[in-house]
Amino acid sequence: MSDPTPHRRPRDLDVDRAAPVLVELKRTIDAPLPLVWQRHTDIAAWPTWQPAISRATIDGPIEPGTTFEWETHGLDITSTITQVVLNSRIVWAGPAAGIDAIHVWTFTPTADGVVVHTTESWSGTPAEADPAHLHANLTLSLAGWLDRLKEVCESGEAAS
Repeated sequence: MSDPTPHRRPRDLDVDRAAPVLVELKRTIDAPLPLVWQRHTDIAAWPTWQPAISRATIDGPIEPGTTFEWETHGLDITSTITQVVLNSRIVWAGPAAGIDAIHVWTFTPTADGVVVHTTESWSGTPAEADPAHLHANLTLSLAGWLDRLKEVCESGEAAS
């Protein structure tokens, strides 16, 4: 018997490329790679520089299996880190409001700074019911995240 939910892969190390919602964005940040990585992976500090994140707590070190809880746009999310490659890649996954999300971030040094590339997939009933609307919302959310990461890293803004 085949798996009735083949699109659900919360422990994967990559996004679900067949998901009804899939967004990929990137920004080049003119800042040192260790700074960009540190800002992005200091999960408990997200609310100090990300206006859309009202709360973030983490239950251990930045490593596979560690969970963190956060709130964005009124949505409570519990995510589990599934992969970490220091200064290069972090992946987390988790359910929220019926959506199974997988989120991959990569950090690539270039002559112009660091290219931060993010890809996120959403599957589940809400994503299947209204993929266009959710794609637009996720695109706006990730663009804002990247823009704010760029702003705080390039300005040297101190984390609170």
